[in-house]
Amino acid sequence: MVASPICSKTSFHARSNSLPSRPHPIISEFDEHICRVRDSQATSSSSSSIGHKLCSLQDLYDSVDKFLQLPLTQRCLAREHNHKCVDGLLDGSLRLLDVCNFTKDALMQSKEYIRELQSVIRRRQEGLDSEIRKYTASRKVVKKAIKKAMKSLKGIENTCTFSNEDPEIVAMIGMLREVKSISLTVFESLLSFISEPKSQAKKSGWSLVSKLIHHQKIACEEEETNVNEFAVADAALESLISCKTDEMKNVQKKLNSLDLCIEDLEDGIEGLFRRMIKTRASFLNNFN
Repeated sequence: MVASPICSKTSFHARSNSLPSRPHPIISEFDEHICRVRDSQATSSSSSSIGHKLCSLQDLYDSVDKFLQLPLTQRCLAREHNHKCVDGLLDGSLRLLDVCNFTKDALMQSKEYIRELQSVIRRRQEGLDSEIRKYTASRKVVKKAIKKAMKSLKGIENTCTFSNEDPEIVAMIGMLREVKSISLTVFESLLSFISEPKSQAKKSGWSLVSKLIHHQKIACEEEETNVNEFAVADAALESLISCKTDEMKNVQKKLNSLDLCIEDLEDGIEGLFRRMIKTRASFLNNFN
């Protein structure tokens, strides 16, 4: 794999008394995954691109876990003068887990509301407008919570200090800070996707849906990469109230697409959460 020119190589190396200093294979693997996640940041904020970012981040955490189990890493973490710094890293990992948990909850709550609405539409019960308004209100609650959470993301800083006399811990901190920064960027991208469809959400009702359908016919591949399923469903439901349009099948299709989108994102977040837990456990095992 050819690394992106913007990807800087880490300076944490496995050393030998008889051989020249060279990167450990796990460090090289770490660098490759860093580059891959960074490269994915340039892609569009569609559900498929975010899913790809989550998969790349999972691979990165697998490399971090291997790195934490290297004897050199364990010796570095065990040095008494590095304990304060390690405590800071552990605190940072816990806060990242909190963010991941919040993201899981936001997706789960959104899916529950969507499925309730799907059930009402399938049974064609009375009071559909009321259910749609309930869904819209629930979306506002989720958006408000996400907005608050995203503000807190900016406050997650690694405050640990370390001595310049220990180059290994300096390099290690640089690596793990980079992982933290990339993780926060991916979480922010996903939360923005859920809560802020941006310009798509501001377009009126069926004009958006019709435009999307039109582009799917004449410029399918390029347009689909930029589709936000939350924005499409929101616009379709809004039009159903304001215009009383008899387009139930189309609305059901949009809700179903959104449901499948959320399931895929949930799988990605769950896989990432498990790897983050494993990485934290590897950290803690170094002190048992």
